[in-house]
Amino acid sequence: MKLNAYQKTAITTVFATLFLILVGGLVRAAGAGLGCPDWPKCFGTWIPPTSAADLPSQFDESQFNVTKTWIEYVNRLVGVIIGLLIITTFVRSFKYRVSEPPVFYSSLGAFILVLFQGWLGGQVVETGLSEWLITIHMVLAMVIVTVLLYAAFKSASELVQFKIDPVVRKQIWNIGLALLIFSIIQMILGTQVREEIDVIKEVPEGLVPSRSTWIESLSFVFEIHRTFSWLLVISAVYLGFILWKEEVEGQLKKIGIINVVLVFFQILVGIGLMYLDVPKVLQVLHLVGIALMICSQFLMLLMLNVKVSLANHSEIPALQ
Repeated sequence: MKLNAYQKTAITTVFATLFLILVGGLVRAAGAGLGCPDWPKCFGTWIPPTSAADLPSQFDESQFNVTKTWIEYVNRLVGVIIGLLIITTFVRSFKYRVSEPPVFYSSLGAFILVLFQGWLGGQVVETGLSEWLITIHMVLAMVIVTVLLYAAFKSASELVQFKIDPVVRKQIWNIGLALLIFSIIQMILGTQVREEIDVIKEVPEGLVPSRSTWIESLSFVFEIHRTFSWLLVISAVYLGFILWKEEVEGQLKKIGIINVVLVFFQILVGIGLMYLDVPKVLQVLHLVGIALMICSQFLMLLMLNVKVSLANHSEIPALQ
């Protein structure tokens, strides 16, 4: 089935928002959050300078680092593109107002949330990268991408095709819901760990402790975060066992396998962060990994909640 204009735009916006999360991770890993010290302009101009000599008189040269400035500037440009895509998604959702109201209202919700997210981004800069605002900024980005994913899915749910026994579907639903809850908790714990690392780094240049000491300097929150990951591992193993043992076919099996792989990928990245002295590249991968996990788990639950066929080809209703 060919996708219509709304479906293409909504799906593109979901992937673009995930890309923005990646770019945001790069900004944070590079310490470029204040690469542009003002908002919405950057060093008082819409296109930032490329050298300290070009700085407007009201800015001090010590504030300027060309690499960090342009990393943050690209982040803002991507954010503007995402905003335009979400506006387009909302406008194109009007056709669903009567036939599929959830598509329209979730698109409207994403539009409202991205306006708030833009304002919040300005507050992050104005407060000098307040840790708790950065965390809210990240969590809100995940809310936006899941709302967009819901809208895109609801507009194209007729494309979902798989066969499954209702008992098995209930089992996968339960484990999928557990995975999603555990992942959200892990994301919140992970943002708190990241805030602690930011505090460790927040000292005058030349006095930042060695990366090899960062993990041992973290509080009990890190131990909870690390221990809690076992719940994800156990859940992923159980999901993989069900997919292997039972007759699960089609798209559901594929998304289930993706969920299992993502959990173990995220665990490996976490181990790398702990034993390789928190390298920047793994910090970014860890952030993107949790975003992909939450999206794929949410998508699996959405798929399980539509009318599908039994293994014997009779129809069963959606889960309530």
